Amino acid sequence: MKRPQEPKGPYSYVNEEVKFQNTKANITLAGTLTLPSKGGKYPAVVLITGSGAQNRDEEVLGHKPFLVIADHLTKNGIAVLRFDDRGVGQSSGNFKTATSLDFSTDVESAVAYLQTRKEIDKSRIGLIGHSEGGLVAPLVASGSDNIRFMVLLAAPAIDLGKLLLKQDELIARSLGISEPEIQKMKNTNASAYSLIAKSTDLKVLRNDLAKLAKKEILEIPPQLLPPKMTKEEFIATQIDNLSSPWFQYVMKYNPGKTLEKVRCPVLALNGEKDLQVTSKENLSAITRALKDGGNSNIITKEFPNLNHFFQECETGSPLEYAKIEQTFSPKVLTEISTWILAQVR
Repeated sequence: MKRPQEPKGPYSYVNEEVKFQNTKANITLAGTLTLPSKGGKYPAVVLITGSGAQNRDEEVLGHKPFLVIADHLTKNGIAVLRFDDRGVGQSSGNFKTATSLDFSTDVESAVAYLQTRKEIDKSRIGLIGHSEGGLVAPLVASGSDNIRFMVLLAAPAIDLGKLLLKQDELIARSLGISEPEIQKMKNTNASAYSLIAKSTDLKVLRNDLAKLAKKEILEIPPQLLPPKMTKEEFIATQIDNLSSPWFQYVMKYNPGKTLEKVRCPVLALNGEKDLQVTSKENLSAITRALKDGGNSNIITKEFPNLNHFFQECETGSPLEYAKIEQTFSPKVLTEISTWILAQVR
């Protein structure tokens, strides 16, 4: 499949492989720092990946959105640091035991590293978080005076249980699952999420999830099963995921409370056809939380016909992601770079 937006070297800017330490976690993170040129002091951003083990390009289904974003921003005079998640690529550490809070310390380390670079203006460092990265970015910005601005791309801001139930419903519908099956699935998932939110004992939680799964196993629509995976294998994988430290953390986390503590300017963007982090509910929740905390320096924007990865699309279904040639909407790239440059003048 063609990926026409992917830049190919040699680049018109500096492209440097870097490593830096997260001393809190005792791990080494590896990434790429792109600089407009060797001279001068530049504003900079750290890119923060979405959920799941991601490399520095946030590579998914043949697309490399962070490579495209970094290329665009660097060509517009903004330095960019993107890095492999802990335990992924060349970064050390254990991804499976980490939570969003742990990932926030990785980002803090990235910001600290940028502050050591003579090419970076320490007073003009910001964050761009996509999807779960939009949960992590406020954790960093709310606890630091060193963050000049923050861009949230398809960032969750409502109760995570409600968000996931809505995501389950919309994606199931896009896969052609019938309405009665969707309702059964939502009821089962709501029960599972409730168990997680109330859980205080991992062993008890896993047993409770196994009992629920045994009762509901016949109800799993075949469209939800990955290729060559039985229902029993699917259930076992789901229980592992649902009882992971990461899932337990996000199910008990309140994004709004963190956003209330963010003081820097915020740009929050969503695609209108995003089925994973629905646009209207989450953008309005971001605005509400920031304003409740006394921050009025916010712009939110919904882009028509864009999906969760900011691709121009037909339906927004995950089935389309790999088939679309575009990696990231040029309109959104321009929106991001124009706004950032206005913040760092």
